[in-house]
Amino acid sequence: MEEWYVGIDVGGTTIKMAFITATGQIVTKWEIPTNKQEEGKYITTDIANEIAQKWQKHKQQDVRLTSLGLGAPCFFEMETGFVYQAVNIGWRNFPLKDELEQKTGLPVTVDNDANMAALGEMWRGAGEGAANLLCVTLGTGVGGGIIANGRILHGVNGMAGEIGHITAVPEGGAPCNCGKTGCLETIASATGIARLAIEQVASAPDSVLHRHLQETGKLTAKQVFKAYAEADEAAEKVVKEVGFHLGLALANLANALNPEIIVIGGGVSRAGEPLLAVIEHYFSCYALKRVKEGVRFKIATLGNDAGVIGGAWLARESRQQI
Repeated sequence: MEEWYVGIDVGGTTIKMAFITATGQIVTKWEIPTNKQEEGKYITTDIANEIAQKWQKHKQQDVRLTSLGLGAPCFFEMETGFVYQAVNIGWRNFPLKDELEQKTGLPVTVDNDANMAALGEMWRGAGEGAANLLCVTLGTGVGGGIIANGRILHGVNGMAGEIGHITAVPEGGAPCNCGKTGCLETIASATGIARLAIEQVASAPDSVLHRHLQETGKLTAKQVFKAYAEADEAAEKVVKEVGFHLGLALANLANALNPEIIVIGGGVSRAGEPLLAVIEHYFSCYALKRVKEGVRFKIATLGNDAGVIGGAWLARESRQQI
């Protein structure tokens, strides 16, 4: 009998869901709004109802749903799936795994959403099945996942892979949402890039970015990379600063972990090759020669599907370990 898995990616606005085959092919995918009322207590019920309704439409005689993998932006305990806190969702001291298993009747595995994206890219995306991989997502924040010998690293209490909170500016750095200052996230995220650009144009009144700021009242990472392509000097300074900090951080990680592939994802990654080129330049300055020779940089390919595919991979792996 063929086995299908349920992959779920819980975000602050929507919950992405999919039925996925054992080879990582999406059978069907859909999304629902994230109901954050009363600290997110209704989310597990919403998920269970959606799975039941969708399964009625897609179930086949020779197919069964076997397990479920869920990713969310949360601090959690890996073994029990107990969520200590998920700020953007509302969960606090919430028995997510137990609740979802009771309501769906399926074995459930829980992980961080950035880890799920890394697993998805490893299995079916830019990671090409590499057993040693770094994945960094550059979006509103900076997330990360570290895969070593085919396994996602969690650390002693689930905090491994917090690449965005590597300290990039030890003194005088910008405040970060985590409570620290000078984190990589304050520089290399979409919001960090916009902040750097606004600071830069203050002394560059003739720049393309300055004109954008005057016309729209704001700057975005997309505008920065567009101006960079037009050889705008202010944009070049911003992109080089971002590339320096990313290249240095990834080189230090790579020197410790010796990955085969480094995947760059998230909305900022849409800048494509120009972004990769500047990151790789600074990476080459700080990575050991043999480390540099062994690694390839790739832009993520799965987009919004990375999380649900990673969830299915985790569900499949957990099933095989039973």
